[in-house]
Amino acid sequence: MSSPDSSPEGAATPTVYDLDSRCGPEAVESDSLYLATVNGVVDYGVFVDLSESVSGLVHDSNLLGSYEMGEQLIVELDERRPDGDLSFRERAPGEYDTESVTAGVDLTVESIDDHVGETVTLTGQVAQINQTGGPTIFQVRDGTGVVPCAAFEDAGVRAYPTVDVDDYVSVTGRVETRDGGHQIEVDDLDAIEGEQRDAVAETVAFETETAAEPNDVDPLVEWESFEPLAEDLREVATLLRKTVLEGRPLRMRHHADGDGICASVPVQLALERYIEQTHEDPQAAQHLIKRLPSKAPFYEMEDVTRDLNFALENRERHGQKLPLLMMLDNGSTEEDTPAYENLAHYDIPIVVVDHHHPDPDAVEGLVESHVNPYLHGEDYRITTGMMCVELARMIAPDLTADLEHVPAVAGLSDRSEADAMSDYLDLAAEKGYDAEELRRVGEALDYATNYLRYNDGGRLITDTLNVDCDDRQRHEELVAFLADRSERDIDRQLEMAMPHVEHEALDNDAHLYRLDVENHARRFTYPAPGKTTGAVHDRKVEETGEPVITIGYGPDFAVLRSDGVRLDIPEMVAELREEHPGAGVSGGGHLVVGSIKFVRGKREAVLDALVEKMAEAELDEDLHSSVSLPHESE
Repeated sequence: MSSPDSSPEGAATPTVYDLDSRCGPEAVESDSLYLATVNGVVDYGVFVDLSESVSGLVHDSNLLGSYEMGEQLIVELDERRPDGDLSFRERAPGEYDTESVTAGVDLTVESIDDHVGETVTLTGQVAQINQTGGPTIFQVRDGTGVVPCAAFEDAGVRAYPTVDVDDYVSVTGRVETRDGGHQIEVDDLDAIEGEQRDAVAETVAFETETAAEPNDVDPLVEWESFEPLAEDLREVATLLRKTVLEGRPLRMRHHADGDGICASVPVQLALERYIEQTHEDPQAAQHLIKRLPSKAPFYEMEDVTRDLNFALENRERHGQKLPLLMMLDNGSTEEDTPAYENLAHYDIPIVVVDHHHPDPDAVEGLVESHVNPYLHGEDYRITTGMMCVELARMIAPDLTADLEHVPAVAGLSDRSEADAMSDYLDLAAEKGYDAEELRRVGEALDYATNYLRYNDGGRLITDTLNVDCDDRQRHEELVAFLADRSERDIDRQLEMAMPHVEHEALDNDAHLYRLDVENHARRFTYPAPGKTTGAVHDRKVEETGEPVITIGYGPDFAVLRSDGVRLDIPEMVAELREEHPGAGVSGGGHLVVGSIKFVRGKREAVLDALVEKMAEAELDEDLHSSVSLPHESE
């Protein structure tokens, strides 16, 4: 509550203010009367307390009577010295009214910068409780942000042990700066119950919903096909901003290729900026968001087990809430559902933004939100990177200048032939990029990600993509180095592999090329089997100018590319699974680009059946694979 601002002068009945024991010096104002208690008697006057942290001297010359320890008198501020010390003079108003003053200014987190050094009162919800070797840190949120509140007991001893995460509380304490941010040093922290709790909860919920509304931004290019997705992305942006305001961590899983990087990095940067705006802990972004590349064509049980274990450990050790999971450029298929079902045992919502051919019935009910162009009658030409750049701008529009070239990188990385590609290329050209430079950025990202494996790459990746990068020359040198090595290694791989490529003319007049990548290509290095297959395929398409299908296979997997043949790889995988029940067939991808797995003993049967289905497919000279192989780790 605010300290008094009325003056007794000219009032028929003056007011004497009785400060709460937790009030700080900022509660004392000139020309106001306060109830004080003597806490010391000296030759030159008495020392008085107005609260636990407000005390000062009443000099003998300013006393109207004599006092002993513990006696009360009425005082008025005489002087506030530069070092913060206070002195008072006694007043005798005769008849007066008494008014209690509650500790601290009513605070919202967004206004905390205006109250440094003051005692404040914050009402909100506990988002996290972390016991350090010193104080207990309560992360408390209102509808505008989250602030750490440090409560001190004996070193390492849990303060206010009856208060739990998600409780609504009233915190009184002093606002201090710490490591470039703010925290409240707690004098008192009380759980709020009953009707007051309901009122605070309603206020916090309303303010959170209001603050979570995403920014209104116009898409970077006008594109009719993209319009149905805009509202879906807006809902996701709202959910992500709300998640940040609730203090819930985010784990971001994305496909480890150029489009996956172009999708995940902008969203990561946007969320980090929003966290910095709304969280007073300067380390909050580091603790609340993790970007995790995924090599597999689906959310593997290995990955979900690792994610779940990480989340449960953080809840136990650091008092964090369980996270929200984002799946980017992955996560739309039936193969993802076992992992999703595992997460369903816990409070871990899932958001999917993807452009691979989906199984919406399979994931429905398991995900909070699913954004995919196929759900609106569009296809993979709208890449995940294109969608996520717009999503990032809805969260943090000030990133726009950094992201204007990224959709073109995403489109070229996945060989999108969308109508909007020319507009995206024009937009990138305004930043000084031509199409070849953008293509090499994508190649550099693929190359770096291959060797980073499960590491997100941090600054190396953002510098290579030239987002949040402060040195254009360093970016250009990185791209030149990585892209040159990518091209060198692909050429070396093709030199070894091409003599072993087998050709077959199918009944539908398509060319079929097969390569045993297990025995005729280097493994466990760059390029991976998928990219090797793609490079062979591109060379054969260029040589023949006719419909081409390429299969790169190993002991228990095959990767597929097609140009000019109307395939439906997800449907073919489903049929193979049904026709060969003991083969362990799984996989998917785009309609004409994908990957499958099977047990080793059934390789020949599965591949022969696959080729038969390809031979029956219709040719379509206007249909091209258009995208890089979506899952290159096979």
